[in-house]
Amino acid sequence: MLLIGESLNVISKKIGAAFKARDKGPIQEEAVFQKEAGMDYIDLNIGPAKKDGHELMPFVIEAVQDVVDLPLVLDTSNIDAIEAGLPLCKKTPIINSIMARPERYERMVPLAVEHNADFIALMWGPEGLPRDENERAALCVELLYFANEAGVDNSRIWVDGIVTPVNIQQPQLMSLMEFQKMLPDIAPGAKSTCGLSNISNGPPDHLRPILNQTYMVMLQKCGMASVIADPRDSMLVEIAKGKRQDIVDVIYAVMDGNPPDMSSLSKELQDYVKTTKVILGETLYSDSWLEL
Repeated sequence: MLLIGESLNVISKKIGAAFKARDKGPIQEEAVFQKEAGMDYIDLNIGPAKKDGHELMPFVIEAVQDVVDLPLVLDTSNIDAIEAGLPLCKKTPIINSIMARPERYERMVPLAVEHNADFIALMWGPEGLPRDENERAALCVELLYFANEAGVDNSRIWVDGIVTPVNIQQPQLMSLMEFQKMLPDIAPGAKSTCGLSNISNGPPDHLRPILNQTYMVMLQKCGMASVIADPRDSMLVEIAKGKRQDIVDVIYAVMDGNPPDMSSLSKELQDYVKTTKVILGETLYSDSWLEL
């Protein structure tokens, strides 16, 4: 599983202040940390940056590339900021993201073509979040058809079906997994990714890691190629890099309808079984699911 580090983000007080002050120090410190933590890409999330995005994105790109050689993901809704940053990327960048809305993709896909960039195809359509996997599939076909006609091969596209919080939109998590299984047929050769941490937006902080880790494994079983995730979650990194097959095995077993005997498992593995059942909807979500 490829990992895209999410924490070089304007919502961080430290990083947000560094962006505003044009202070390279904290930005570079975070970039080095992410590389050492095992990230494969670094997401540069400057937010909307409506006033100065065209200046901020190049500044951040140059600051990061001065200290690490990882490929970058340019993350902002400001198209001018994306356009200003793309020529400065030393390795093939990823545009995060192009929505499945004509007013966005008709302008942004040509940018990807011009600068030889990959892009994340976000399944956010004219009516917002798709209701189910079939609406996701329809949006995917529309956006990828436009991109293909513009000369973008599916291998340059990372499809993001959108992760939703487990505590308010639990059925959408299953819908995304079903869509992920459909992807090889509707978009042969395309990659995939998602904002993994969205699943745990809302639950208490101490429960966020196991939700993120468990859902990452579940999505991987459905064919997910990468996740945008927290580089400070060392367990998530270990699982993604294949160092915790025991965790993967118990999650897969539950998904296959063959849950292991709980009495034979450690408390750690029991928690992953319980969390998988919550995400599958076999258990109703509550903040105390691990205590039951």
